[in-house]
Amino acid sequence: MCREATALMSLKQDKTLSLRDKLSLRIHLSMCRACRTCARQFDLLHQVGNHHPASQHNFRKTLDD
Repeated sequence: MCREATALMSLKQDKTLSLRDKLSLRIHLSMCRACRTCARQFDLLHQVGNHHPASQHNFRKTLDD
């Protein structure tokens, strides 16, 4: 189940999860300390990536090509 939860955490960074997936992930996270830690790390990496000037520049450059 942790492997599925990790996949959902990764997917969540790029798109909105279905209600079923959200509930499944929430239930798993309520029971699994390791996955809660992983979810916090995913969120942190996503936030850092969104605010890093170089990543924004590269993203814009890719869109302009």
